Amino acid sequence: MKILITGAKGQLGKCIKDAAVNYPEFDFLFATRELLNIESEESISEIFKNNQFDYCVNAAAYTNVEKAESDQENAFLTNAEGVKELAKHCKENNTTLIQISTDYVFDGKKGSPYTEEDKTNPLNVYGASKLKGEKYVKEICKAYYILRTSWLYSQYGHNFYNTVLRFAKEGKPLTVTTEQTGTPTNANDLAEAILAIIKSNSKKYGIYNFSNQGEATWYDFAKEILTQTNQLTESNLAKTDYYLTFAARPKYSVLDCKKYKSTNNNKTVNWLLSLKTLVIKTSLK
Repeated sequence: MKILITGAKGQLGKCIKDAAVNYPEFDFLFATRELLNIESEESISEIFKNNQFDYCVNAAAYTNVEKAESDQENAFLTNAEGVKELAKHCKENNTTLIQISTDYVFDGKKGSPYTEEDKTNPLNVYGASKLKGEKYVKEICKAYYILRTSWLYSQYGHNFYNTVLRFAKEGKPLTVTTEQTGTPTNANDLAEAILAIIKSNSKKYGIYNFSNQGEATWYDFAKEILTQTNQLTESNLAKTDYYLTFAARPKYSVLDCKKYKSTNNNKTVNWLLSLKTLVIKTSLK
């Protein structure tokens, strides 16, 4: 089974590469932007012309939520139009597409965990661009999975987890909002979920929510990161009810993952346990 992974230099791409060593039966092509730029139809066409893929995991994305507000064209170019071209080539080549989406397709006003059937209403450009990418996939592909996930972090790249650790290391004060509630999700767990879907070779296509279990505010998440890394002091972390951002964000974006868990007896892990696992893992290196 041959699998294309786009966005190989991003945090999810790197997490999939780490997990791939446990799947020797798969033939992976990890494509960096230099090899495959999903914003270029020519680039996509070239890689599909020279390979026959069973699955394509699109881990390439424009993920800077704040910058997207003033860089709308590029956000939609990557998260929507690039996905459209990728979907076309997947359909033409009988390749199952696994598209990664976000909890930010919701407006956060429901007040209880979102299911796959709930109405979407993104509050920001990033969410809108990812939703348009979803729509293209549904319109073009028959064999697809759309995985909506939330608050991704890992040992790789620019994310909340690494930012909190950097502030602690530099002794900088950190003020974090309590205004938003969601579920921190370890990208290593998402990588394993993606590979489990591929290994099952299931035809139960459609939209699935995937996140770790439980819920937290960003302040809760920051506090737990510092606690588990033994760096929590009264002076380096403060909470605020309101934190000014350029992009509006949903106040409650917890995802209901029952559909994912009921398919092929899949499991999800509590976010606190998953965070602890990552802290231990990185401390051993």
